[in-house]
Amino acid sequence: MRERETVRVPLARGREHVVATVDEIPPGQSKVVPIGRYGVGVYNVDGRFYAIANYCPHEGGPLCQGRTHGQSVVDEGRPGGAAEIRDGEFIYCPWHQWGFELATGTTAVKPEWSIRTYPVRVDGENIIVTA
Repeated sequence: MRERETVRVPLARGREHVVATVDEIPPGQSKVVPIGRYGVGVYNVDGRFYAIANYCPHEGGPLCQGRTHGQSVVDEGRPGGAAEIRDGEFIYCPWHQWGFELATGTTAVKPEWSIRTYPVRVDGENIIVTA
């Protein structure tokens, strides 16, 4: 396993941060910004922005280096009996594939180990995270 990287020069916590412009994070893309000890991942899911801590509570993995996907659900009518819904709304840790909902930080694996999310708003062209 790779060693986890920490953010070198973190931004102050507990206030608003302009982290990017809307054009810098197009739909389906993300950016990790240096807020706090490990950083915060900012995601654009079809024009909705989410921010989540770059830390997996399972073993401290760099959560935001993982891939975004939808949620797998049972669908008896499809080959393999499964389908994916809510495309791009979940981030999966690259170390052990624990999945977290970007909007809430919750995980089905162990709900009490949910990860922190942060308020995001768009002001003009600026994406602002409160963290």
